This record gives sequence, structure tokens and C-alpha cells, in this order.
Amino acid sequence: MLGAFANAFRTPDLRRKLLFVLLIVVIFRLGSQIPAPGVNVANVQACFDATKNDGLYGLINLFSGGALLRLTIFALGIMPYITASIILQLLVVVIPRLETLKKEGQAGQTKITQYTRYLTLALAILQATGIVALARSGQLLQGCSKDLVYDKGLMTMLVMVITMTAGTAVIMWLGELITDRGIGNGMSILIFTQVVATFPANLWAVRVAKGWWVFTLILAIGLVLIAAVIFMEQGQRRIPVQYARRMVGRKMFGGSSTYIPLKVNQAGVIPVIFASSLLYLPAMAAQFAGNSKWSTFISTYLVKGDHPLYMALYAALIIFFTYFYVAITFNPEEVADNMKKYGGFIPGIRAGKPTEEYLNYVLSRITLPGSLYLALISLVPLVAIAIVGANQNFPFGGTSILIMVGVALDTVKQIESQLQQRNYEGFLR
Repeated sequence: MLGAFANAFRTPDLRRKLLFVLLIVVIFRLGSQIPAPGVNVANVQACFDATKNDGLYGLINLFSGGALLRLTIFALGIMPYITASIILQLLVVVIPRLETLKKEGQAGQTKITQYTRYLTLALAILQATGIVALARSGQLLQGCSKDLVYDKGLMTMLVMVITMTAGTAVIMWLGELITDRGIGNGMSILIFTQVVATFPANLWAVRVAKGWWVFTLILAIGLVLIAAVIFMEQGQRRIPVQYARRMVGRKMFGGSSTYIPLKVNQAGVIPVIFASSLLYLPAMAAQFAGNSKWSTFISTYLVKGDHPLYMALYAALIIFFTYFYVAITFNPEEVADNMKKYGGFIPGIRAGKPTEEYLNYVLSRITLPGSLYLALISLVPLVAIAIVGANQNFPFGGTSILIMVGVALDTVKQIESQLQQRNYEGFLR
């Protein structure tokens, strides 16, 4: 593996791409440390160190690498883009115009990408306005009475909103630069960077709070979890497809065999994000509703992640959203029609409707272990809260480990393919 890294850096164009990605990552992390105009850095740091602030903004803070609760120029991180991408994926199924664009190939995908950018900026404005309003009222860092901004005037708040929105636009640009001139998917690498940025501090916090024995045990369990996640992320069901031979003019086409890869975790980390976001809504409503019976119930059972009711509801939502997302992103009818159009068939299965039914059957069977796996991995930090008293930024489990392993595997595969094109030995021997 070290030899493969050496070979990668010996290749001039590949070395330039790797160094370019590292440069963008450094710029990205620097922007995540620069405070927005008007922010009282000393008070923000004091409040951040004194309070946990795990629940309500934990997911957004995770994707911003801890920059959100420090009110930096990249405070929103990549979250507006993730949300916009998910919304566009859902709307493609609902709106015929977007579905037509998706089928137009590269030109249609370019337009959908442009719509994603516009929606990202709109969401960034909304999120920045909400974050700045909470900082102005002192409710952003719960349990802190210090002023987070020097001036609570309208002009200062407007400048902060514009700065954070512009930061989101810059993040999008940096991600596209990595995709075009670097290696891997730019947005995924930026997400990976932000998640990894909080990992050492969260892991060391466990050592400080619980000592070396618990720290060593958690580290060992974490390595086992990483191995299990790699195993599941690589797992797939390969459905064989045979193409019949056909004459076009004087040439013979077809006669080849291939397969349809159906991953065990077909939905990725999206169901976890959906479930987390949905469970944040009642917590947010209870925060602004004052003292009432239902707000007390929500605060008792649906805010703290160590309650069994919260865990059960969280796991059920993940399983539901896994089936939901797979159903809207993989269309067995379209796959069966395309196979029939080009003379393809699954051995032993007739083309057309029987192929569609078979794909539906296999997909539903393989989605069940995938959904249970996502639910189990996502419950790891919640169980850690109950057992060792960790916070909700527990390093192993949930969205953090899924993102780290998934993006790392994808990036290594892309580097591996480029090394193989140059007749080098790859990372995996």
C-alpha cells in the first residue's frame, strides 16, 4: 500500500491532482476557522466549551466540522447543498419536467445541477438567517448567557447572513474544483474533511472523561465497526444479464454477458440524515413552544438520545426511509424496459413484466439487511451515550463512520483505477 502511494506521487499528473485536492482541503479548513463579521470570538469559545449543545444542531454542526456553533464564515458547511441535492432527487420522481431532464443525459444533468445550486443558495439564506437570529437572541448555544455578537443591530445581522451564504457558495465552488481538477467527488471529499475534522477531538474527549481503559475499549470496538462497515458497504448482489446476438446491417452485435450490481446498502447515508432531521423537528418545536405537556413529553423522551423510545423511533424511521429512498431511486420497471429494448435478459427469467417482478423481489429482500445494518450502526452512538455517558458527537457510529468509510472507499477506488491505467500495482493486492 505504501508502495502504491509512492507510485501515485511519482506519476506527474496524478501527483498534481492529489496536491491540488490537499490545497483545496487546507483552504476549506482555514475558512472554517475564520469568524464571521461581528462575532464575539471569546464569548463564543467560552460558551462552546461550557455547553454540550448536542441535540438540536448536532447534524448540521457535524457537517460543518464544528464551524456552525463557532459562527465562522463557513458555518453552514456543506449541509445546504446536501439538503438541496436530496430535495432535487425527490422532485425528479414527482415533477415530469425534471424526470425528462434526467433522461436527456449530460445536458439535462447540467440543468439539474444548476437548479441544485440555486436551491442551495436559497436554503443557505434561510439557514443563515435562522442561525444568526438564534445567536442574536442568545438561544444558539443553550445554557449560555453571554452575548455572541458585538452589535445586535440589523446591519450587522444582515452582513453575517450575507457572509455565511457567500461561504456556502464558495464551498460549492471548491467542491466543483476538486471534481473537475482533482480526484474523487468534490462534495463528498469536503463532507469527509468536515467529519474527520471533529473526529480526534471527540475521541480524545472520551479519554479525558472516562480514562484509558474505556478509551482503549472504544478504540477496539471502533476498529471492529469500521471493518464491519467496509464489509457491508462492499457487499452487493450481482444479477447476471445476457444480451442476445443481433444483426445490424452486416455487423453482429450483442452476445455479451454482464450483471446488475445491487448493493446491500443501496441508499447510503441518506436514510440516517432523513431520520435525524425528522426527529429534530419536534425538538425544535418544543424549544419555541414554552412549557406545556406535549413539550415536556418531547423534551423527556424525544430529545435525549439515551431514551429507549427515541432509539426505537430512530431505528424505525431509518428502516422506513431506506425502503422509501431505494424505491424512488431504483426503478425496476425502467431497468426491465431498457434490458428488453437492447435484447437483454436475466437467465431463467422472461423479459418484460417477469423481469420487473424479479428485480422487485430481489431488491426488497436485499434492502432488509441493508436497512437493519444502517439502523444498528446509527444506534451505536446512542448506546454509547447510555453506557459510557458520551455526547452525541461520539466518533464511532452514525453518520460520521458511514461517511468516513464510504467516501474513503470511493476515493481509493478512483485512485486505484488511475494507477491501474498506468500499469502500476494498486492499493488492494
